[in-house]
Amino acid sequence: MGINLLEALNVRVVGSGEKILVFAHGIGTDQSAWQRVLPFFLPHYRIILYDLVCAGSVNPDYFDFRRYTSLDAFVDDLLNILDALRVDRCYYVGHSVSAMIGILASIRRPDLFIKLILLGASPRFLNDKNYHGGFELAEIEKVFSAMEANYAAWVNGFAPLAVGADVPAAVQEFSRTLFNMRPDITLFVSKTVFNCDLRGVLGLVRVPCCIIQSAQDVSVPVSVAAYLKNHLGGRNTVEILHTEGHLPHLSGPTLLARVLQRALSR
Repeated sequence: MGINLLEALNVRVVGSGEKILVFAHGIGTDQSAWQRVLPFFLPHYRIILYDLVCAGSVNPDYFDFRRYTSLDAFVDDLLNILDALRVDRCYYVGHSVSAMIGILASIRRPDLFIKLILLGASPRFLNDKNYHGGFELAEIEKVFSAMEANYAAWVNGFAPLAVGADVPAAVQEFSRTLFNMRPDITLFVSKTVFNCDLRGVLGLVRVPCCIIQSAQDVSVPVSVAAYLKNHLGGRNTVEILHTEGHLPHLSGPTLLARVLQRALSR
């Protein structure tokens, strides 16, 4: 890449605990999405935060359209960050696409991860025979067309849907980070994610997982949490948050923090 990855992806290490905890955000946000959850963990963990290369807070020149055609390049970034920081064991919290990145990273380097906490995770967003991912291909094509036709209008429609709960500040915050992204990068990464199908590799995960899912989420049906529990290879638990939306760290940070604390203490 010829750049300093820690600088390029805005890597930060905060907190004063012994144990290492990684927070990795989903598409449409950046590491600021965790800011209302962090105070619960700063006294007890050394926390690693970074921005995905597609985030609006990262110089868009670093986004290589040839390289980031699959999640593997994002996995490389995560593992390179952890190696650069000399991390040998960590807890990992990944939201949405970063949950999938964590799954793939743990298959490559199982010894690196004590536990994966998968927030709003989905191994496949598209419906398939005997599998309910939540989306038909035609619906997704419409979404991509809307993003291409008028990005601002798409963000204004999508942000309240994704947040789900009636929390205007969360909608405003998600809209801000979506608008920060370059529209062509948002579209490209969204297509990469919707073309993903990790169902075949879930059994290779040996690290214990806690699957955290909102009771109502426009992006991930609640049945996907049960699917993950049954197909991931390690010891797995499911926590259903009694809240709405795909971004509980924005819309219900205190509720989420309590569930995260419980998941990390087991």
